[in-house]
Amino acid sequence: MTVRPVPDAPAPPRPDRPARRESRLRALDGLRLIAALMVAAYHYGGRGGEITRAWGSSPKEQFPTLHGYFAYGCLGVQVFFVISGFVICMSGWGRPPKSFFASRAARLLPAYWAAVLIVSAVFALPMVAYEALSPSDTLVNLTMLQQPLGVDRVLGVCWTLWAEVRFYALFALCVVLPGASRRRVILFCAGWTLAAALAQAARQPLLDVVLMPEYAPFFIGGVGLYLVHRDRRDVYGWGIVAVSFLIGQHYAVRSLWNASDPNAFAHRSSLGIVLVVAVGFVAVAAIALGWLNWADWRWLTVAGALTYPFYLVHEHLGWVVIHALHISLGLPSAETFMLTVASMLLLAWLLNRYVEKPLTPRLRAALARVR
Repeated sequence: MTVRPVPDAPAPPRPDRPARRESRLRALDGLRLIAALMVAAYHYGGRGGEITRAWGSSPKEQFPTLHGYFAYGCLGVQVFFVISGFVICMSGWGRPPKSFFASRAARLLPAYWAAVLIVSAVFALPMVAYEALSPSDTLVNLTMLQQPLGVDRVLGVCWTLWAEVRFYALFALCVVLPGASRRRVILFCAGWTLAAALAQAARQPLLDVVLMPEYAPFFIGGVGLYLVHRDRRDVYGWGIVAVSFLIGQHYAVRSLWNASDPNAFAHRSSLGIVLVVAVGFVAVAAIALGWLNWADWRWLTVAGALTYPFYLVHEHLGWVVIHALHISLGLPSAETFMLTVASMLLLAWLLNRYVEKPLTPRLRAALARVR
């Protein structure tokens, strides 16, 4: 009897490349703090507005040379968005939706609530020259939805959090909910890039709100860099990063280039903006490729922990501290600048120690238990 050979069974689909065991990327923590300090330099010495009242004159007079460099500090926000794309893809990979939601909410809300209440309380003091919002508007601010609801902001920087929340929602719906995989992440990045470009062309406010054409390239670039972190030979990952940088620098130049404005506080050049954006992408890429693994100092973890609360409180409370040190006590500009940054870092440490550390794990556990 002839035995017929059994045909080979079809090969199972190749599983997605397993995620490497993630260790703490301390250099990323350090880059977070650098981005936050860039934004603080912009708010304290790189723009006009309310900070002029705090100094008693324009920061151009306080920092005749440095104010032009401080004006580029606003690009720290774009660096934050690239970091956020990297971190959210890393933290959302292999995590169920409920765990992802609990992690993000617990990370954002405790320090945010505390910052809203502290700034509102300080601005309500009679000796402070800045007006607090109404109790009703302050309560709305606790939801983090004040911008779409048209309510004044307690924290000037919270507009970036609204962008972050929309990114989290898009990533959760398109990647985390169906299950993260390399193919799905690539499709998400490609689809969002194309949809954001179409939204820009359509000029529809609803599409702009959902797809964020101006900020999408930075989040997407960070996601692409996480693919590179998983596999540095990933051509698709590098392609996502390259396209995101090319589009992102365009939006940054379009919104921040002001050399033709004779009334601008400081004139940013298009080349300077492109260089700062490029340095941000390159810095995250160096971390993704492991080139900065030697920067494994424990104090960088502390720096990363302080970044978020520092970012929340530094602007408005910085006005109060600068006025007290420079106007009331007569300290020179440089000393006032450094002491203000130091005081905001100290407040950030207190918020991390007495608000985030006790409340974040409890809130995460409570949300994770909800059915």
